Amino acid sequence: MISTNKIILVSHCILNVNSKVESFIEEFEREEARKELVKLIIENNISIIQLPCPEQIMYGSKRWGHVKDQFDTPHFRRICREEFKTYLYQIQEYINNGHEILGILGIDGSPSCGVSLTCRGEWGGELGSNKNLSRTIDSIIYTEEKGIFIEEIESMLGEKGIKLDMFGFSLDSIEKIYGSIN
Repeated sequence: MISTNKIILVSHCILNVNSKVESFIEEFEREEARKELVKLIIENNISIIQLPCPEQIMYGSKRWGHVKDQFDTPHFRRICREEFKTYLYQIQEYINNGHEILGILGIDGSPSCGVSLTCRGEWGGELGSNKNLSRTIDSIIYTEEKGIFIEEIESMLGEKGIKLDMFGFSLDSIEKIYGSIN
């Protein structure tokens, strides 16, 4: 294997789609783009560090979809910071030894790993007794801000004086990401 000294950190579900909230709608186009992106990273001899999934750690595989507002709690933020701590040490070690960290690849639209886009909404309460469930579902909006995990990562990097590029994976951002990796 040829080393380029280049490293990219990726959201957990980039490499392990089983960690995502179970979806009943096939996202074929997005899945193909994800595979092509991983292939491009590997073909360019870029090392990959897979970040943990705080949603999977906190709620497991059978969780419902959430919005950023539900994760914006002191406890969830603490979990995010604890999970990222060892990765921060690795990043420092790689930088101190001449490796180039290309950045962090998140998932736009995610309440945790969104980089430039996350979902918000008036979620909460018991689903079965919600008389206005369709209104609750319709309250979901996508807003141009970071997810909770990415906010905490950025904060922790800043505390150490480290600035990394961040890319949000979405079908609209594929060309930008390709250009940054190539």
